[in-house]
Order: sequence, then structure tokens, then C-alpha cells
Amino acid sequence: MKVRVGGAVALAERGEGGWGQAPEFSRDVLDCLPTAVYTTDAGGQITYYNDAAVALWGHRPDLDTAAWCGSWKLFWPDGRPMAHDECPMAVTLRTGKAVRGLVAIAERPDGSRVLFEPHPTPLFDKAGRLIGGVNMLVDVTESNLAKQSALRLASIVDSSDDAIVSKDLSGTIQSWNAGAERLFGYTAEEVIGKPITILMPPDRVNEEPGIIARIVRGERVDHYETVRRRKDGSHIDISLTVSPLKAPDGRIIGASKIARDITDRMRAQEQANLLLSEMKHRLKNSLSIVQAIASQTLGSITPQEQAAFAGRLQALAGAQDLLTLKNLRSVPLREVLLRALAPFQERHAERIVLDGVDDLSLDAGKVTLLSMGLHELATNAAKYGALSNDTGAVHLTWRVASTEDSRRVKLTWQESGGPPVEPPTRKGFGSLLLEQALKSELGRAALEFRPDGVVCTVELTV
Repeated sequence: MKVRVGGAVALAERGEGGWGQAPEFSRDVLDCLPTAVYTTDAGGQITYYNDAAVALWGHRPDLDTAAWCGSWKLFWPDGRPMAHDECPMAVTLRTGKAVRGLVAIAERPDGSRVLFEPHPTPLFDKAGRLIGGVNMLVDVTESNLAKQSALRLASIVDSSDDAIVSKDLSGTIQSWNAGAERLFGYTAEEVIGKPITILMPPDRVNEEPGIIARIVRGERVDHYETVRRRKDGSHIDISLTVSPLKAPDGRIIGASKIARDITDRMRAQEQANLLLSEMKHRLKNSLSIVQAIASQTLGSITPQEQAAFAGRLQALAGAQDLLTLKNLRSVPLREVLLRALAPFQERHAERIVLDGVDDLSLDAGKVTLLSMGLHELATNAAKYGALSNDTGAVHLTWRVASTEDSRRVKLTWQESGGPPVEPPTRKGFGSLLLEQALKSELGRAALEFRPDGVVCTVELTV
């Protein structure tokens, strides 16, 4: 028979020993459930709720006054307020029918909200009279968020201009978005289930085992530039990013690949390289013309002065050549020093010592002045200083001194072992360049004519 238990109904059988199930047992069972459950009488007054319902509602309703639902406030999924006498339990008690397939939003007293799915069911006595209802409330907040996230992700993948493809560990294509169709020319029906190698030119097929091996190790392949083949057989430059795909238990089961068309970028780079090469060629020609004009115009100057002028032009050309070989923004400092001293290395390689870190780059605007300044120092050292005999040496060192506002490097040229040094009676081109141009453009510069050797220090921001 059916027994009324505080609004809930427990099924019990009467035997020789009495009731087979005690009402308290039914309450104990409901109290242990991890899902929110409550009961009402036929008029909608709440007669029982378990702890899971308290957790969902965020408070304990008063059984003397609470009706229909224990939620502090209720809302429809679109955000409109829902009156308690409009809630699914109220509908069930009015119609005598279970309500399924609806969701609602419960707001707790602390302002937090939970999306839940109600399952109100009417309860009847043996005579068929409605005596109340039982409702189970399932929190679907996380599953709804996951569903929304999945939908958003699917929308992003579908609308992306990039090709987004997934494959299993055997290299078989599992998914294919519209971007992949536009980029490679195949429809999803044509490629899903086929090996990813159909997109690879014959000379690139050997890339796939290496990519799969990295994925199996859990590694990500970032911005890998390569070439792939379209359906029509044409080749396309792409930047490829490959990430492992994991099962819920953490096992790696495949990979997702994002391919981006970089054809325009590669063409622009090729054009830039051509322009740079042309600029370099024209600059060298211009400097050669300047040198030829100078040789004809300055015929009255001494051969030594002509050689000095030519050397300065060569130092200028070397600095410009270094810039065009690298880029127009920055150049590694060590390369600047090596290029500037290259004309002197053949005779004095073991006597010119460079000592400094390698991870420093110099702003392009400072390369030319520093190169010419070093050329002047080396020229003077070869004529009058440490490189003019067989025992002298030059130590060129640079050290980093970082501050809160900037990163500075101190570069020191120090000669030793050469003839005794006497300060010059007049300042030549080299001194003026080092003390004025370098100081104004690079930061700080000082030139000292010590008896035991020339010392030049330059401080600049890098």
C-alpha cells in the first residue's frame, strides 16, 4: 500500500511483523541523495527538503511559509522573473501532470545564480486523489556552460579564415573546417578518413613522422613554416601550429592543426630582400663613385691622406653593408665590432682581443658612427699606437649596466705595449668624431691619451 510520509511517499508492504519500511527510512534515503529533492502537499506548501536542495537554493526555507519552490528568486532562461506560483512544481500541482524538458534559473540570497532542470512529479493516494508532489532539481550550470563553450568553439572553428584540421595518431584526418576547404580546395567529405599526407608535396612527406613523434611526447609545434599542396596540385606557403588532442583520461589520441596562408608574406619578404639587395648594390656604387671623384679632385693631398679618406669610405660602406645583410633596425654588437676591425685583423688578429657578451644588439642608427669611430681608433693604433710595433695589443671590452629605466653598455678600447703616448697638439678627424659625434649620438664618450696607451670609453643605451 501507499503511505504518506511528510509529503513524500514511501512504498511499503504490510507483513506479519508490521510495516516493511518505516517512514524515517525514506527520509534517510532522500537526505543522502547528492541531488536536490523536496516535497510539497497538494496546496504547494513545502513539507520536506534535503541538504542538496539547501546547497542549490543557498538557504533553508521556512516550512511554515515556503510554497511551490524553495528558491529565493526564480527566473526564466531568458532572464525574465518567474513567480513562484508559475514554477514547474506549481504547474504540476495544478494539472496533475509531470513537467519535463524545462530549465529555470535560481538566484541565491548572495546574488549567485544556478541554472537547473526541474523534474516535478505529482503524488496520488490509493484512491487517485492528488496529495502532493516531489521535485528533483538537477544543477545543469556546468553542463550548460560546457555546451555553450563547445558551441562557441565550433562557431569559431567554422568561421575561421585559417584551416583547422584534426587527425588521429596514424595521421588520418578526423575533422575539416570551412577554412581548410578554402585553403586546400578539398571538401570535408573528400578528405575525412584519408591520410594527412595528401596535402604534402612528395619532398615534404618525411615531415609527418617527426610531427607525430613530437605530438606523442605531448609537445606543441609552433609556427612551423612549410609548403603544402592544394587539390589542384599547386603549392602554398603556410605557417603550421600543431597541438596534442587528449582524451578525458589524459591519453594523447591525436592532434589539431591550424594552417595559415603566408603566401603574401613570403612574397613581400622576397620583394623586400630584392629591394634591400638593390639598395646595397647602389650604395656601394655611390661610394665607389665618391672615391673616384675624390681621387681626381684631391690630387694635391698626400698618398697617406688619400689612403685615410679611402679607409673611412670603406668603413662607412662596411657599416651599411652590415645593416643591409641583417635588417634596418638592429645588429648584434659583436658583429659591428668584428666588421669595423676586419681590415686590421689580417695583420694583428692575435693582438686585438674582443671580450664581451653576445646577446646585445645595437640600434641601426648607431652602427655607422660606432663603426667609423672604431676604424679611426684602429687606424691610429696601427700608425702610432699599440699596433705600430710587434709587442703592443688592443683590448676591446664591453659590459652591461642595467638600470630601472634602461639597459646600457660600457665599451672600452684600451691599448697597451705600444710606444709612449703624448697628447696631440691638435685634434684631427678621429678625435673630433670620437669626442663630439659619438658623444652626441651614442651617449657618453671620452678619449684619454695616457702615457702607457690610448683609452677610449663609450657608453650607450641598447
